[in-house]
Amino acid sequence: MDIIFGNKITVDEFIFLRKTVGWGEMDLKLASKTIENALFIVTAIFEGKIIGLTRVSGDGGYTVLIQDVIVLPDYQNRGIGKILMSKAMEFIKETYIEKDQNIFINLMSAKGRESFYEKYGFENRPNEKYGSGMSQWIKKE
Repeated sequence: MDIIFGNKITVDEFIFLRKTVGWGEMDLKLASKTIENALFIVTAIFEGKIIGLTRVSGDGGYTVLIQDVIVLPDYQNRGIGKILMSKAMEFIKETYIEKDQNIFINLMSAKGRESFYEKYGFENRPNEKYGSGMSQWIKKE
């Protein structure tokens, strides 16, 4: 399987990936803003079609968030997610970590996928040191 890894994605491709893995529809304007404001994007392309994505966001300093680790279902369990994640981690380490400095890398794992991220040094929460990760969806009525 000849997969090309790049760093460009169209709004339509981004919306397609999210929808295909069951993460719901996203408005074009919101999707565009999300892509524009990413610190880093890595994509997986097979035969000219997008099949995977990992997006990194954050404040560009102390806090980094790994978002949208997506591989289309037909291409999962082939090591593509590992490559996407490795490229994101490499970018973070090369770009944001300076000598004797710590940065805080966050992510929210899909249920049942925690062990995938533990391989990259992420700690499952809650644990003896940290409470549960928390999130909230907000919608303007």
